[in-house]
Amino acid sequence: MNLNRIFNILPVAIVALAMSACVGDLDVEVIDPQQNTELDQDALFNKLYASFSLTGQVGPNGSGDLDDVDEGRSDFFRTMWYLNEFTADEAHWVWSTDAGLPELLHNSWGENCVFSAAMYQRVYFTITLCNHYLDSEDPAADAAQRAAEARFIRAYNYMQVIDLFGGGAFVEHVSSEKAPYYNRQQMFDFVESELLFCAENMAQPGQTTYGRADRVAAYLLLARLYLNAEVYTGTAKWNEAMTWADRAINNGYYQLMTQGATNPRTGETYSPYQMLFLADNDKNGAQRENVLVGMFEGGKIESYGGTNFLIQAAYSNKAESLQNTYAPSGADNNWGKCIRLKGNLINKFFPNGAPQIDNLAGLTAAAADDRALFFGYGLEPSIESEEGDEKWGWNMVKVRNVNSDGTPINYISFVNTDLPVLRIAEAYLTYAEAALRLGQNPANMLNTLRQRAHATQKNIYTLDDICDEWSREFWCEGRRRMDLVRFGYFGGQAQYKWEWMGGSYEGNQFGAHMNVFPLPPNQIAANDNLKQNPNY
Repeated sequence: MNLNRIFNILPVAIVALAMSACVGDLDVEVIDPQQNTELDQDALFNKLYASFSLTGQVGPNGSGDLDDVDEGRSDFFRTMWYLNEFTADEAHWVWSTDAGLPELLHNSWGENCVFSAAMYQRVYFTITLCNHYLDSEDPAADAAQRAAEARFIRAYNYMQVIDLFGGGAFVEHVSSEKAPYYNRQQMFDFVESELLFCAENMAQPGQTTYGRADRVAAYLLLARLYLNAEVYTGTAKWNEAMTWADRAINNGYYQLMTQGATNPRTGETYSPYQMLFLADNDKNGAQRENVLVGMFEGGKIESYGGTNFLIQAAYSNKAESLQNTYAPSGADNNWGKCIRLKGNLINKFFPNGAPQIDNLAGLTAAAADDRALFFGYGLEPSIESEEGDEKWGWNMVKVRNVNSDGTPINYISFVNTDLPVLRIAEAYLTYAEAALRLGQNPANMLNTLRQRAHATQKNIYTLDDICDEWSREFWCEGRRRMDLVRFGYFGGQAQYKWEWMGGSYEGNQFGAHMNVFPLPPNQIAANDNLKQNPNY
């Protein structure tokens, strides 16, 4: 997508980007731009939410939202995941020669980074949709609430700009004028003001349709913004992070998932943590922890990103693989263990050496942590060889297309598992980290999460403990780079290393300027207001 073009989209043209749906459940149907010449506000509003899950107008592949980008890899979450996970200490890709991937896997990207350019386009595509919706008149009875939600989604996308790029184009209305450049502080101030508005004007906790955001999503995002404020602006805001995390924790509706289940058909027992990432997480109780989700439903809401990517790319397609017996994926199109896990992640659960155990219950028991949702039987727990044999690196079985109540899923080529975008557990870790940085003891917050995971609890935690706990709780949920940057363990340091960091198995230092990604050169060429990040 050419961003210079999208800033000039006319109201009729935007209909081609919109998706028609019942606002109640966000079901999506394609609109034919040849037959629709009026702006459909319901369609446009639903497209704002669809941007978390879908990539185009025709199923998972066809009439893509973005130009000059592989549609399958243009999904919002998949692109963000690539930038935050492949660049850090949790995940690797089996085909390290795929175009654009070596630069991420080896922390060697430059100004022409393929995937950061795709992410820049994706967030500004959604920002422009939000602007168009907000510039239009919505006759819906709940128009004020919907406008607040649109402002939240726009703020969420601008926060991606802050975190990934530092600064970028700033557009609040659809316009033919060249967008001004906002630096990180300016972006921060705007996102903060928008989220403060949303925190008071979105729906009360739990009082809107599943799939739509309410004000607790704004609480969580404010807490995240303030937690990273020192990185973003140079000024720490730990007290503010604690305030909004506390408000999220005590919201009166959302809460940590604490109820597990036993599958009556297979006999498999699921921990409360597992329940968050199963196909019925829209109704098994996980919907009370997952504050904001990207919705997926095989046969109806499909893409090659989101949970479909996390499940199918994590499983081997070899007939002799035991992984599907060990913890069935519930899908029928596994991609061949594209994602494999780095030793640093495994070591956080097994610091004394990774065991060889042929069942998931035995492995989580050995880890003394329900969050150790790995398949490692017969595999090496580190990735000494980047290519070839699947034995290098353990597999993820965290996200699955299986119902906890044992009911079958009839359509399994694409998954039904909703993607947790924001979940209430984040507030506990945010509060704990901010409190410790202020000299307070956050043990009760950390122990609440660790108790849920049946992990050992302590009375005293260090910042390194908290950094590791972010990984244990949120591994492969698309945020790891952000947390490492905040702890000073990403670019410009050699204290903490991971395999293939900087292009070597032992780990090499890379530049501090790579704590943010470059702005796409073609966008700078099209808009001379933009400024490239230093050293790109």
